[in-house]
Formats: sequence, structure tokens, C-alpha cells
Amino acid sequence: MADSTVVTRFAPSPTGYLHVGGARTALFNWAYARRHGGRFILRIEDTDAARSTDESTKKILEDLRWLGLNWDEGPEVGGPSGPYFQSQRGHLYKQYLEQLAAIGRAYRCFKTAEELTAAKAKAKTEGRAYKYDPAESLNLSKAQTDQLIAAGKPFVWRFRMPDADVTVNDLVLGDVTIKAAELEDFVIFKSDGGPTFHFANVVDDATMKVTHVLRAQEHLMNTPKHVAMFDALGIKRPSYAHMPLIFNSDGSKMSKRDKAKVARAAAKERKLAAAPGVDDAAFRAFLDKKSDAVEIALAVAGVLNVILPEIDVHDFRRSGYLPSVILNYLALLGWSPGNDLERFDLDFLAKNFDLERIGKSNARFDRAKLLAFNTEAIGKLTPDEFFKLWREHLAAFHPVYLQKFDDARLRILAEAYRPRSRTLDEPSINGMFFVVADGDVQYDPKAVEKVLKKENGAGLAMLRELAAVLTAISDWNGPALHAALEAFAQRAGKGMGDIAQPLRVAVSGSTVSPPIQDTLALLGKNSTLARINRALTL
Repeated sequence: MADSTVVTRFAPSPTGYLHVGGARTALFNWAYARRHGGRFILRIEDTDAARSTDESTKKILEDLRWLGLNWDEGPEVGGPSGPYFQSQRGHLYKQYLEQLAAIGRAYRCFKTAEELTAAKAKAKTEGRAYKYDPAESLNLSKAQTDQLIAAGKPFVWRFRMPDADVTVNDLVLGDVTIKAAELEDFVIFKSDGGPTFHFANVVDDATMKVTHVLRAQEHLMNTPKHVAMFDALGIKRPSYAHMPLIFNSDGSKMSKRDKAKVARAAAKERKLAAAPGVDDAAFRAFLDKKSDAVEIALAVAGVLNVILPEIDVHDFRRSGYLPSVILNYLALLGWSPGNDLERFDLDFLAKNFDLERIGKSNARFDRAKLLAFNTEAIGKLTPDEFFKLWREHLAAFHPVYLQKFDDARLRILAEAYRPRSRTLDEPSINGMFFVVADGDVQYDPKAVEKVLKKENGAGLAMLRELAAVLTAISDWNGPALHAALEAFAQRAGKGMGDIAQPLRVAVSGSTVSPPIQDTLALLGKNSTLARINRALTL
């Protein structure tokens, strides 16, 4: 690989789904590498064994591929810089630790957690900022160190920061200097023998020959530590570019905790005492804000039928957003192509992305704007394109439709909902009455009152007459049903709307459905009559 080749990377921790902020980081790194004919590396930072899972890794890879952000090196692809899981790179971390120790830039610290806590408390009492004092550890003789090790005394390895200011030459923010007085030695190897994020991050970037690190501004205060280690190892620093953070439209940080907040508020408001699959202690901790576990939030949302805010790529995918729309919108969160251009695709981004147009201010995630983008994109789809994408969405999230309908009938349903759909999930949700059991249709009380029971039950009376008409139809299809209903309306002196609405409420539970003849044709004769008979008992 030539020294001039641009190499970027995305390094998620596999502790859950891919957050949209992480997706934007991946997108910008991908785009920068593509713009410069470089390489985009994916590596998995799974040194946190307690929280990292293979399932999370699988989900992250799946969401990145769904977005269309393919990597040149990494899991499932391979490459010259592997392995691409930090848990498999221990030999490299130990090698570089030994190198730092040999030049006096890494040392053992035997301070216990209790001692460090006491030192922090003392500093607070004395009204001064705490800073780790390395003197005691640095003054240990070899004999003393060997004695402590032989006695089984736990220790960590710390990196010796320079006694000088550290300046980060940031490609977005400009030069950022941290004064020597604010720097302190930090842990690079834990007492369990594993590397910390800081150390593994630097070793990986060095050995993978990463030239540009594009990441969120929340990492800015980590970067002086990282560049100091690069300097100590005698390895050229990568160029750094710290991107603005993504906030909710109200200015709060866009966090996975948002799901817990919504679910917790709903649980308290509706006095939920328990959630399925969640033990009592965990549920109480969740209500008391001692836990923000996503699993509990999802369990609560399932019980109370609460919609949680989309935070992860998977959330937006499940909600029926198109990957092209997600990428288009994420690119605008912190970057601008100029000329008031807002609609573009990945090819455009790969050809035009640059660091000069990344802003410094925090970005606001406007869900209404994203939905408008998606509505516009879906409106431009041909019927065949919409059907293909919707069918894929059903296979992933609503397979019951594929069990209920063949493609011919599914196409009828798709075309009935397509003109009004803002997402791929809206037809799935709005049409759920098609796939539930006849006895499980949920009736909207307002619709029942207004359409069926008002005016001394005129709607119910209409249903009784219609039941007889529909029972007599042998050729159950859209045109035949339309003809029969139209003939009945003429005999009764009613408009088609007067006929359709009672039927619509009876079979769907609400006043909204596709054209009534298509609705009845898709439901089938047996289900239609069963639901009418059930509605007559309301």
C-alpha cells in the first residue's frame, strides 16, 4: 500500500444496534475514502467482554450492508491488516506495551481503586481539581516492583504523558491545545491484562496504517492522549477531523436513553406493575432511573402499545425508511454540499465529500424533515419498485403477510396503499386487520358510534341487508363485489359512501381502508361475513 493512500476506518463497539450517530461516522469515513480513491476499514472494538456480543456484531454488519456502506477490509471481507476484532489482537497490544515500557513511557501502577477514590475525595475537600500523581509509582525500585508482583498485588499499566502542551491539528476545528497542567497519566492496560480503549485504538490505527480519523466531537478530549502515544511510539499521527454531535430537535442529546425515558413515562402514567420477561427487581430499577435497559423499554412498549423514538439504524429500518433517504439525511447533519442542495445519493457523496464543508456546530435531528424526505422518495417509486421494497420489508418485519397472501394479492394491497404511504411500514400497520384473526379485529369506539350506532343504529341495519347481498355472491372478486354493492346502493337510494363505511368499520375496525371492493376481495368471503356478524353484536 502506497504511503499516500487515504485509509479511514469505522470502529464500533458491539454492544447493541448501530446508532445513527455511528452510521454518520461510518458514512463520512466511507465517503472520504471513496472521494480520494482510498480504503475504508471496518474493525470491531470488542475488548469490553462483559458488554460485547456476537449478536450485536451481526446486527451492526447487517445494518451497514443495508445502508450500502461496504468496507474494503474487515469482518467477512478480510484484508492485510487483520484480524479485525480487537479481542483477537492481544499479541499486538502486548508488543506495543513492551515497546512503551522499554522507553520509560509505560509503567505499572499498584494503586487500588479505594486509594484513588480517597485521593479524589481529598482533592475535592481541599477545593482543588484532582490529578493523578505518578510519583509513588515512578519511584518504585525494580526490587519493590518485583516484590509486589510476586505477592500477587494487582496493577494496571499507565502511559506517561509528556511534560509539555499537546496540540491536536484538527481538520475541522483547527488547532486544539491542551496545556501540560491539564494532562495526566492514564491507564492503557487494565488489571485483568486487557488493553483500554485508548491504547487499543492507537495500536490498531497504527498497524492498520489509518491516515485519517473522522469521528464525533465527543472524542476530542481523547485525542491528545492518542497523539501523545503516536509520538512516543515514533509513528506518524493520523489526521484528525472531529464532527459535530447530533442532538434531538429540542437540543437534547440523541441517546439510546431516549427510549427508556418514553417507556418509563408511559409505565408510570398507566401504573404498569410488571413487564413480560422482566424480573421485578430489574423493572423497579428501570422505573427508579437506575437502569435504562433497552430490553425493558421494548417490553414496556410492547405491553402498552407505545411507539419508542427511533435512535438506531435498525429502528428507522423497521419503521420503513429507505436506506438512500437515511444516508442522504445523515450526510446533511454536519456537512453541506453547498448551493442549497439537499437531495443527493451515495454516488454524489463519494464524488463530492470534503472536510472543508463540515461544520463546527451541533446538528439537530429533525424527524419531520426526515419523514418528508422519505415521503418524497417513496412517491417517486414505480409500482414495481414499491412492491419489491415493501415485500422485502414484510419478509423482515411482518412475515405474516407473506403467509397470508400470494404475490398477486399482495400486489393489489401494495397498490392500494402506495399513493398515501410515507414509509414502507405504514401499509403494514394500516393493513394489519387483513392478517389478524377475525375475532381479533380491534374496533375504534368512535367509528362504531359514528358509523354503526348513530341514528338509531342505521349503520347496523345497513350491515344486516348487506350481509344477505354478500352471501349471495359466488364469484368473489373486486369487479363482482363493486357491481353488487353499486346495484344495492341504487336500490336503496344511497351513495356508495353510505354503503362502504359500515362495511369498512365492520371488517377493519376503522373508517380507513383500501377501496371497499378490494378490501373485501382480499379478506375473502368467509372472513368478510364473519366480521360483519361480529360487528352486528357490538
